[in-house]
Amino acid sequence: AGNEPGVDYYEADITVDELAEMIFEDLGLPNLEQKKKPEMAADSLEFKDVRKKGISSNIDRKRTIMEAVKRNAVKGGTDPLTITPEDLRFKTWEVTYKYESNAVVLAMMDTSGSMGPFEKYIARSFFFWMVRFLRTKYNNVHIVFLAHHTEAKETTEEEFFTKGASGGTRCSSVYRLALEIIEKRYSPSDYNIYAFHFSDGDNLASDNENCVKTINSLLEVCNMVGYGEIEGPYYYTSTLRTAFKKVQNNKFTCVTIKDKSGVYPALKKFFAQQPGQASS
Repeated sequence: AGNEPGVDYYEADITVDELAEMIFEDLGLPNLEQKKKPEMAADSLEFKDVRKKGISSNIDRKRTIMEAVKRNAVKGGTDPLTITPEDLRFKTWEVTYKYESNAVVLAMMDTSGSMGPFEKYIARSFFFWMVRFLRTKYNNVHIVFLAHHTEAKETTEEEFFTKGASGGTRCSSVYRLALEIIEKRYSPSDYNIYAFHFSDGDNLASDNENCVKTINSLLEVCNMVGYGEIEGPYYYTSTLRTAFKKVQNNKFTCVTIKDKSGVYPALKKFFAQQPGQASS
């Protein structure tokens, strides 16, 4: 603005899907194993090469700009940076088959009266990005949505992200329902199984021991179980997270979220891949 000279810069369009792909690049389902059930094959576009000719939609912006920078540097770097036809570089792709192990993820959320607007916003934010991550990186992952107060029920995805409830909290109800669904529909011999639960931790004190027992039962059939506790404005020091200190299993992971900035670190902690682990 004004009458001062400006500076040259390059604009690059980026879609939400491209952003998600970058954000999720280092994430993956931990402890993913091959199962007896045949793996699913899906079409996959695999990057193969960079060429000087191609269609405009396949232009590799980064490599094109680098070619222009190198050409300008050879000339002494005195000319304004422009892109010429000889700088253009194009990606080439090939359709391949990608084989993926079967997996199911159980998304469990506390919708009881103690979960206020802030707590529900944080929990739904985590699950929104979790679902996006799973659908970005995996073609063959089932996602089951479970909500609970004193009782638990399976919901649709839309209900999971929009409906609330009232009443007390009995977290063991959702763990028992998860076990029932696994027993009826997802044999551990056929599926990699993951369970993630978010709550404010304000559980019925008499139910905490039941929660520890059912979590241990889940750990016997799951590749990983994650528990996320949201510290809202009315945070209680005596929480479900305190009871879970009794759970001694390296497949069990706890996180605490105090505000929306904690959602992505929680995602990274739950879905951190081991060195050398493949993401499919």
